[in-house]
Amino acid sequence: MSDGVLNMRALVLGIGNLLIGDEGVGCTAVAELSRRYTLPASVDCVDGGTAGFELLPMLDGKDHVILIDALRDEREPGTVIMVENEHVPKAFLNRTTPHQLGICDVLAAAELTDALPGHLTLYGVEPKRLDVGIGLSPEVEAGMEKVISAVVEQLRHSGYEVRHNGIESEH
Repeated sequence: MSDGVLNMRALVLGIGNLLIGDEGVGCTAVAELSRRYTLPASVDCVDGGTAGFELLPMLDGKDHVILIDALRDEREPGTVIMVENEHVPKAFLNRTTPHQLGICDVLAAAELTDALPGHLTLYGVEPKRLDVGIGLSPEVEAGMEKVISAVVEQLRHSGYEVRHNGIESEH
């Protein structure tokens, strides 16, 4: 890690519900990221599930927060949508599930309490199925793979040392 990022802290936060098919893409993505890569101590990789305000303390003191979630945008299933900074809360206005309202509230509260990170990125994956059931559709699995690669590249570009540990995708 370069001197410029020695004091920088990042959070990769997967959000969603593993019990509602493709809605679990964020949680599955952070689990896979943690399984396949070794991240520096300055990067937290967290499954936020369907939590709301409980996530607020995790944002405090972070320079960069990367969110991963299912996001309806009327595109082909598995399409990855990347949104940054002030556009992130707006992206959740077309909510897929109720927890996304909670994320909007968390981001608003973070802004009010000066806990909002300097850089905020959302990787949304267009879901195919949102019915009760465990597991991702093949289209969303493919989108998740693109997100994992993009997150790794973004962290590396920011100066974080992210090492592949030799474990390959199971998806």
